[in-house]
Amino acid sequence: MKELILVIAKALVDHPDQVQVLVKEDDRSTIYELSVHPEDIGKIIGKQGRIAKAMRTVVTSASVKSPKRCIVDIVS
Repeated sequence: MKELILVIAKALVDHPDQVQVLVKEDDRSTIYELSVHPEDIGKIIGKQGRIAKAMRTVVTSASVKSPKRCIVDIVS
């Protein structure tokens, strides 16, 4: 899942070398914290959050067979 988020995010930003994903797990869910260059935050979020929502939808669909819930957080 981490690789999927990295591939999507690197394709969208101007500074792909500064894209990082941190994974935090607890008993019910896995949280993926996506951090990008400050200039690229708008490109990851998109107009009215459409790109962020689409990315979350893709990750949720890819993790359907996983027993844990997958959450994508965008941090600066």
